Amino acid sequence: MKIIGRSREQQIMQSYKKDKKAHLLAVIGRRRVGKTFLIREVYKDNRVFEMTGLKDAGIKKQLLNFTFQMSKYFADDEMYKQPKSWLEAFHLLTKELEALNTKTKTVVFFDELPWIVSRKSDFMEALGHWWNNWASEQNIIVVVCGSAASWMLKHLVNAKGGLHNRITKLITLMPFTLSETKAFLEAKSIHFTDYQIVQLYLTIGGVPHYLDHIAKGKSVAQNIQELCFEKDGILKSEFDNLYPALFDNPKRHIEIVKALASKASGLNRQEILKKTNMSEGGWFSNILNELETSGFISTFDPLENKKKDTIYRLTDEYSLFYLTFIDGQPKSRNWLRISESQQYKIWSGYTFENVCIKHSDAIKKALGISGVQANINSYLHRKDDSFAKGFQIDMLIDRKDDIINICEMKFYASEFIINKTYAENLRTKKEGLRTVTKTKKIVHLTFISVFGVVENAYKLDLVENDFTISIFFD
Repeated sequence: MKIIGRSREQQIMQSYKKDKKAHLLAVIGRRRVGKTFLIREVYKDNRVFEMTGLKDAGIKKQLLNFTFQMSKYFADDEMYKQPKSWLEAFHLLTKELEALNTKTKTVVFFDELPWIVSRKSDFMEALGHWWNNWASEQNIIVVVCGSAASWMLKHLVNAKGGLHNRITKLITLMPFTLSETKAFLEAKSIHFTDYQIVQLYLTIGGVPHYLDHIAKGKSVAQNIQELCFEKDGILKSEFDNLYPALFDNPKRHIEIVKALASKASGLNRQEILKKTNMSEGGWFSNILNELETSGFISTFDPLENKKKDTIYRLTDEYSLFYLTFIDGQPKSRNWLRISESQQYKIWSGYTFENVCIKHSDAIKKALGISGVQANINSYLHRKDDSFAKGFQIDMLIDRKDDIINICEMKFYASEFIINKTYAENLRTKKEGLRTVTKTKKIVHLTFISVFGVVENAYKLDLVENDFTISIFFD
């Protein structure tokens, strides 16, 4: 299967093949996001050695694994003698790479690097020594990859030893966008409407491995039933493996994720601490940073940039779906029935907001402001003397061209109708934002919905921009 999307990443990776320099490339991203596939495909004609770490294995097994890979790539039918240390292993690798005597760029790939680095193995020291004393002077690309983003950042990207400041580029691979998800499914000859693709995305997100299990000839609801609720569904228990694969001690990460799942509109720092019974400290900040780096949560700074009011939201679609509809629920559940419930309608509305926020670049493009500097913010006002009514804005675009777009995101199966009551709510947000912030910028209301907003007097009076989900698939 050809590479879908990943245009920016491919361009970066391909550019390193065209010069005579050495490059140390680090690729991180959550489990199942397609890191290995991307690296193998881009460098399939240049890759001369690859090794994938063994999970929970000690140095002896890792070195034996290295020996098997050396035999596979360099020794034909012969079996390499197992090295006694990683310094010796890299010495053997150097000899084989020099013997290739090729003028083309060569690629050495270490996959699941955190697994290779077993306790007291000295792998990182040996890697640093090999890079600094040999590889850095060669026409070579060394790719290191790992799902444990926090480990990769600490021990490689921000390393203080021999690999300090040695990384050419860090690529953080994220799940597919909606547009890439559609292209991926169509490459498998699976054709859904844009609305159906959004329904699927709300459930499992854009993780390629999950999407690869979508079956042709079945509806979105049937696929969700089989993947998430049937006895052998691959996503029925994926949550139990997801966080331990990324974090060494995932208990607190999971507690924070569950706390955020309890309130779709998000929590501030103090609210998270209260819900989880955790205490303030640097370790807490590290966990939040690790969850954000790995793509599970997102932060939204308030318009007035008060850090204490920063909102954290769980924006990983699968985690949010699992904790709402699978975790702690009866084993036998009928998704067709659940998807018609009021609970699902409320949940999908909040989750659609997350999806829109993730695709803010597409909204900016639709507004014609891709080249305009803009910040994505949230805003919460509790009624006080400055403005008598409370209101919350989940997403606004604060633009340098003196306009603020209040984004209203609605996931309805038909055109959305603004009635008298909702029109008053919109006026409160618009007038309240102007009054409380004393902004001199023009405030516009921007709607993003499935099928658009019905033309009526309220829409004509209040709404400046009316976009459908088609903007996410251009």
